[in-house]
Amino acid sequence: MNIMEVCGTHTAEISHCGIPGLLSENIHLISGPGCPVCVTVTDYIDKLTELSLAPGITVVTFGDMLRVMGKNQSLNDVKALGGQVRMVYSPMDTLKFAAADKTKTFVFAAVGFETTTPVYVMLLNEAIKHGITNIKILTSLKTMPAVIDWVCENQGNIDGFLAPGHVSTITGSDIFIPLAEKYQLPFAVAGFGGEQILEALYALVKCRGKAKVMNLYPSVVTAKGNEAAQEMVKKYFVPCDAAWRGIGVIAGSGMILRDEYAAFDAGSAELTADHIHNPKCRCAQVLTGAIKPTQCPLFGTECTPQAQQGACMVSTEGSCYNYFVNKRKA
Repeated sequence: MNIMEVCGTHTAEISHCGIPGLLSENIHLISGPGCPVCVTVTDYIDKLTELSLAPGITVVTFGDMLRVMGKNQSLNDVKALGGQVRMVYSPMDTLKFAAADKTKTFVFAAVGFETTTPVYVMLLNEAIKHGITNIKILTSLKTMPAVIDWVCENQGNIDGFLAPGHVSTITGSDIFIPLAEKYQLPFAVAGFGGEQILEALYALVKCRGKAKVMNLYPSVVTAKGNEAAQEMVKKYFVPCDAAWRGIGVIAGSGMILRDEYAAFDAGSAELTADHIHNPKCRCAQVLTGAIKPTQCPLFGTECTPQAQQGACMVSTEGSCYNYFVNKRKA
């Protein structure tokens, strides 16, 4: 039985807890496209580096994005060349920067899934509320159902999904019902402790071949999700086609600012091109679950956390990174 998790935190915890070693050899865990940094295309990174070198613009970002390569450079590279880049732990820090220096425009690298999109809504809300006009966002926002649909259509070897707990907090567990029914597959929404993940895997095995969605994270996840957050996201964003590293453009799989909020957009449209730096890199196949990280010819030799050849080894939620640091084989 092949079970795919589509959440980077699940990937990290599965590896950290040694869960593959506790399972039957007939149960195979496959990491899917659940790390937002890993699925971001090089065109987006190139736009960020271009902005950071422009006069009067500072790029604000989470730490993982600093090391992801564009076609020729990463944000760390351009920072060394004088590019204006600031790392933060919260997008809301951008408000403080913008209020303190009105001579600059601060562009936040808004990357993520349904989990983080409401945070960017909060950022825009606060900027509008306080009349802060020197903030923009460059979006690479993805949505889960569309990419799961793509995996089912194009891979065809998945028998169940460990559904993302964080995403489900916002969307609700019911969002996976159409996919479960379309492909006659079980989905189990799970928390992030080792016991919670094992419970979900057990439930998926018991429900193999059944169209069923199980919410095993009821302390946080409801059937309908956070409807207030959903409404706020709809106020600012609309669905769009989005480019995924290793996959290409998937119709309706992203979110972009509505026209009435275009003044806050830093040029997010049409960032679809992707560049492979090393022809032997297999990040594309790893991201879609076609191969395991250890099957990439670069894994652990030319590609390590200290010398990354692909995005899957950059992020702490990337499958290659977690296979490497946890010495995972299966």
